[in-house]
Amino acid sequence: MSHSPRDAARYIKDFVLTSKTKTEYININGNKIPVYTNEFWTSKQRQASSIHEISYRACFKPQLPRFFINLLTQEGDIVYDPFSGRGTTAIEAGILGRNIVSNDINPLSRILTLPRFFVPNVIEVKERLENITYDTKLRADIDLSMFYHPKTEAEIVSLKNYLKQRESEKKEDIVDLWIRMVATNRLTGHSPGFFSVYTLPPNQAVTAERQQLINAKRNQKPEYRDTKKLIMKKTKSLIRNIKEQEILNLRKTGNSALFLSEDARRTPQIPNESVSLTVTSPPFLDVVQYDSDNWLRCWFNGIDAKKVANTITMSKNIQEWSCVMEEVFYELYRITKKGGWVAFEVGEVKGGKIKLDEYVVPLGQKAGFCCQGILINLQEFTKTSNIWGIGNNKSGTNTNRIVLFVKD
Repeated sequence: MSHSPRDAARYIKDFVLTSKTKTEYININGNKIPVYTNEFWTSKQRQASSIHEISYRACFKPQLPRFFINLLTQEGDIVYDPFSGRGTTAIEAGILGRNIVSNDINPLSRILTLPRFFVPNVIEVKERLENITYDTKLRADIDLSMFYHPKTEAEIVSLKNYLKQRESEKKEDIVDLWIRMVATNRLTGHSPGFFSVYTLPPNQAVTAERQQLINAKRNQKPEYRDTKKLIMKKTKSLIRNIKEQEILNLRKTGNSALFLSEDARRTPQIPNESVSLTVTSPPFLDVVQYDSDNWLRCWFNGIDAKKVANTITMSKNIQEWSCVMEEVFYELYRITKKGGWVAFEVGEVKGGKIKLDEYVVPLGQKAGFCCQGILINLQEFTKTSNIWGIGNNKSGTNTNRIVLFVKD
């Protein structure tokens, strides 16, 4: 059951008093901030929709945004994610009948997110694939022989050329966008369900030189992969448990959605005081090398990886990171309606020596938000793990740390 923003703050306090939530307080810049620890959501509460199953680096599970969307918004409210990634917050908000704004300076985010708001019929995808002509003599303009069998490479290049032509002729429709999304997600991975020979997990791409070393170490060479067959297989997997009403909700949301590829500090397309809830997980310091992780996905989609990498702010230390996030919070304050919320998921870096939530609290307060507390969702993996993570936190539990703000 969702709660109106007006009642949510009281609900949170009542909830922690009547549940098994552990409540502590920490002092941050002279302010007494409550820290609530519990298993607020689990993967067992409700199976996440299969439509979320797009691989992407450092993404949170759908149960996290669902918890806050249900708690803090009503149908029709606008939910925003300024660091959208694979679109988990946006997709979950759409499933739940909310409106969305999705932003990520990485253009791959839109490619991986938008098509899932318009779930196509499986037969449409099959027929479209059958009508795409593959030229077995084609080769890429870069050496990809360490990843793909020559026939597979020809199919990928043929598909790349087809999508490029459809886009240039302004004929690219939702079925083409769906195929682009699935193919982008299937380029490399560590199982026969991907186009490539065995490599690292599909949320990043190794360099050609590194793949050659992997091939030599495993004594492997690329085998043929039927790209059309694999696209169909992944399509069926993505929609295997999505309900008809959820498809309708997604389509309705998609028709009014705003997709941006902007710096999260400057989003003039979003009106003042229009967003009811932001749920996001920002990039954590200098942990991702965009061009080295995404070079193959960018190549397939005609994106200049180095150019995009130069637009992404990569903070090398906590001071730089805080300066960037301070500007983000000022922008979030501008676009958040009165009584609106921000759920800011952060992690621990450098082995837990730096707790980003303790840096985030004063940043949000400086922008004008009121901090309602830090929620720590602690999920047990085994029956013997300690609920508070003492002694075996790394092996027995998984945590999310969320700083919760409200705009008074």
